[in-house]
Amino acid sequence: MEPGSEQENPLISSNSEPEERAMEAALRPRNLDDFVGQQRVRQQLSLLLEASRLRDRSADHVLLSGPPGLGKTTLAMIIASEMNAPLRISSGPAIQHAGDLAAILSSLAEGEVLFLDEIHRMSRPAEEMLYMAMEDFRVDIVVGKGPGATAIPLDLPPFTLVGATTRAGLLPGPLRDRFGFTGHLEFYSVEELELVLRRSAMLMDLKVNSAAFSEVAGRSRGTPRIANRLLRRVRDWALVHGIEQIDSRAASAALDMYEVDEKGLDRLDRAVLLALINKFRGGPVGLSTLAIAVGEEPETVETVAEPYLVREGLLGRTPRGRIAMPSAWEHLDLPLPAHMSAAGQDELFGIGTENVPEWLQNSR
Repeated sequence: MEPGSEQENPLISSNSEPEERAMEAALRPRNLDDFVGQQRVRQQLSLLLEASRLRDRSADHVLLSGPPGLGKTTLAMIIASEMNAPLRISSGPAIQHAGDLAAILSSLAEGEVLFLDEIHRMSRPAEEMLYMAMEDFRVDIVVGKGPGATAIPLDLPPFTLVGATTRAGLLPGPLRDRFGFTGHLEFYSVEELELVLRRSAMLMDLKVNSAAFSEVAGRSRGTPRIANRLLRRVRDWALVHGIEQIDSRAASAALDMYEVDEKGLDRLDRAVLLALINKFRGGPVGLSTLAIAVGEEPETVETVAEPYLVREGLLGRTPRGRIAMPSAWEHLDLPLPAHMSAAGQDELFGIGTENVPEWLQNSR
């Protein structure tokens, strides 16, 4: 997700005040044993790091992909911690010239971990320089211009590159292939988020009962970053109202005040669904028209609201435009109109009964 794309609701935004970022850093786990969820990726990383320690060599380069807020930065920090190595942090947008990358690489110490966030947004010249650095631990520094230009080879100490991306499909194949390990992070279950919240509540010295943890976890969009942010807002609400033991009623009241409903939908999400239903009879409608109806930019609707609404089955993207799915009417407690029948849905998605398998027809 591009910077600024989560601008609508500060509770789900990746852009936060310094105090919020400091709190997020304090809640980060320091080792793989404390990291909750992503069991398969944790097991694979544990094996990779243990093998590198036994060989007394830098670990292979690691690529972490997945939606924002699932722990890619935290895992990069854990990799450096587990390897007892220093960590250098940069990002793709900050590296717009090959010289920028050369300056970073030439200053690395042996065994250092270099973390590049949003690595898919690096410039092409920097990507091409990174190929040789990752494979041969060498870069060529070009001095001069035109026919008199000279390439000076510069040897690099062994290092481990940890790349993070929210859009793995934008990475060129040659760059992807140079990573020794690729891990894809999945959204968390409610049970996993409850474990994250229990650990955070302990570190924040909060008294929270099990029902409150379930309430917050259920509204967190499967994302630990959002879960921790909502927990801090619940903490603030309880502090202002003089509540020492946070229960489900307190958590629900706090999150309702911040306009985060029981499925994790915020103001923009509900505005998109209500516009589809009330103004366009459920759709289909084009993205630009829908964005105008809710008073937002098309990019904001597409990158902030749509991914979660589609994942929850509340919104559909069809060849003819966006539509509100039947579950959207149910969630908003609105009567489902006749034209939103199963047959109508098939027509909207561009499929007819003749293209539907017999077992699926019989199941309706």
